[in-house]
This record gives sequence, structure tokens and C-alpha cells, in this order.
Amino acid sequence: MAYYHKMGQIPHKRHTQFRKPDGKLYREEVMGLEGFSGLQSILYHHFLPPRIKETEYLGDMQVEYVPYGAIRHRAFQTKTFEAGGDALSSRKVLMGNRDVTLSVARPTESMSYFYRNAQAYEVWYTHEGEGVLESQFGNLSFSGGDYLVIPFGTTWRMQLASKEARFFVIESPSQIVPPRRYRNEYGQLLEHAPFCERDLRAPEELITHTEKGEFEVRVKVRDGLTRHVLDHHPLDVVGWDGYLFPYAFSIHDFEPITGRIHQPPPVHQTFQADAFVVCSFVPRLFDYHPEGIPAPYNHSNVNSDEVIYYCDGNFMSRKGIDRYDLTLHPSGLPHGPQPGATEGSIGVKETLELAVMVDTFRPLDIAKDAIDFEKSAYQASWLEGDGE
Repeated sequence: MAYYHKMGQIPHKRHTQFRKPDGKLYREEVMGLEGFSGLQSILYHHFLPPRIKETEYLGDMQVEYVPYGAIRHRAFQTKTFEAGGDALSSRKVLMGNRDVTLSVARPTESMSYFYRNAQAYEVWYTHEGEGVLESQFGNLSFSGGDYLVIPFGTTWRMQLASKEARFFVIESPSQIVPPRRYRNEYGQLLEHAPFCERDLRAPEELITHTEKGEFEVRVKVRDGLTRHVLDHHPLDVVGWDGYLFPYAFSIHDFEPITGRIHQPPPVHQTFQADAFVVCSFVPRLFDYHPEGIPAPYNHSNVNSDEVIYYCDGNFMSRKGIDRYDLTLHPSGLPHGPQPGATEGSIGVKETLELAVMVDTFRPLDIAKDAIDFEKSAYQASWLEGDGE
């Protein structure tokens, strides 16, 4: 989301002398996307940013996928994923393609090191738990329902304030931004958008660290992980300004768009990227046409795979799907309400469901780590009690 923000101390003009109390220069860094033509921010460091004491290659980070097999609807349960480790070590990739990977993380520990994804945007949807995302842009608190949008190149670590947390994680080599149709030519969110700029939370506190010692930063780039040991604390920024920074948006601040008859999934869209979209299903009133059918109609995902992560409530069009489950409805096969769901929705006034959906425009592959968690009977759930 392109809007201007600043924190801490910055000079009156960019690229000019900015001195510490002892007369030495602060070190300016321009952090930007697409060369010097995309979003950028300017940060002022206590230490010289390129200083690295040691480097070590930790290994390949490419996801291992398995053959999809016969085209079919699939579901995966993540409730029993083992909890443990920090936000990164607990993350399991379940599915993905060249445009996006979808993961679940269940950490029980804060991170003792820092992390920088130099090849992808990340969105961490906080299903459960709370804590603080620390970065060079400052501290950003989060709790259940928050999307944490983390741009390329952000150096961060996650500190938990709860014994455990649970996240649905979206990682993409393209920028993840609010839908274009909700923005005017200047980038401002329009009146009909389901959220506005005041719903987006930038980092709230900038703490400048000037400690020296050994500090570990793990950098993901070129599908590999590198360990850097710095001789100074990486969060040494005294001030910054610009349009590029991590932010939080709560799914509870998404205002649903409803109508007399059933509204299609794009009304739930929250973010877009180059080859996928992210949607939020939130509590809302159902259709108010006197003969309306609240349940969604059957539809074919032409050139689109649909993934839904089920957070809370009763998702009325799905049977046999529980909290923490993911469903995958692939292109090439129609899907819709299961037997009895359409009839059962008639006359219902509202839904209290909460879910996150990702629609991709290229087929998704299944990761090896997901296979043991598949609910194999899901495809057969449309056969039960059809009454035809």
C-alpha cells in the first residue's frame, strides 16, 4: 500500500549530511523496489549497512513437491501440526507454484536471530497468538486476525508474547498490495473499498540499537539460506521515511460487501499479487432478496486454483471441514456446496465464518510435507445424501 510514513530523526533534505551528536555521519540507505522507480524508503543507520563479519551458506530452500495425481478436490488438516520452534523453523509449506507458496507455522518460541527474505514478499496471517514484529522500521505489535505484510529486504524477527501462535503464511516473488480497483490513480483507497488507510497499522515504535557484538541475520535469496554474522545490532536505524515498510491489517477491520443476491468471491478480495489474490471471508449479513439462496452457486475455477484456510465459525457450504483445515479446489473441476448445504442456507440471515482464501492463476503443486495431513475422503463428500 503506497502511503507516506516517517519515524525517528531524519535530515531536512535527503542525500545530505546528517551527523551524530559526536559529529560523525549517520549512514544513509535507500531501500527500494524495481531499481529506483518503485516504492522506496530512506533509512539512516548508526553503523555502515554492508558491515558483515562472517558468512556461511546454510543450504537450499527449494520446496519438495510430489506429483498431483488424478485431478480432484483435496483437503488438509493442520490442527495436529506439531508445535515448537520459532516462526521460521516451525513453518511447513503445504502447496505452491512459481508465484506463491502457502504454509502453516505453529511457533512456541521467539526468534533468537534476525531474518531477511530478499526474494519475496511475505504475509503472515495471525490465526492465534500475539507478539511483536521487530524490524529496522520499528516495532509492530500483532494479535489474532492480523495480516502482517512484510516487503522484500525487511530485516525482522518475531517476538512472541503468548505461549504459542499459529500463522497461515503467504510468500510471493511479486509485491502483495491492496486491489487496484479499490485505489484511485494516486494510490488512495476509494470510498467503496472494504477498508481504508486508517485501518492499516505502520510500526508504532522505533528503538535504535547501538550495541556491538555478534548478531546473526539469516538471508533467503536465490532459493538458498545464508547466515551472516554482524559485529553490530542490525536494528540500528535512527530514522526513516518513505512508502516501503511492513504494516498490519486486521481481518476484523474488513467491511464485507453484501447485496440482494449472492455476491461473487471478488467482493472479499483483500490483496493482489502478479498471479494470485487473497480474500477475507468475515461475519456478514446474507442476501436479502426474498427468494435468495445464500449458499454459493456451483462454479468452475477456469484458470484458477482456490485454497481456503478455515479460521473460525461454521463455513456453511462445507461439510467435514474443521477449524485449521485447508481445502484445495483445482482448475478443471467444478465445485460448490455439498449436499444439503444449498437448501439449508435458505432463510439464514447471517454467517459468523472467518476464513482466508487464496486464488492462484496457475496450478498449485502439493508439497511433500502436506501428504501425511490429507483428508482423503474429501472428494467423496459431494456424493453423500444428494437426493437426486
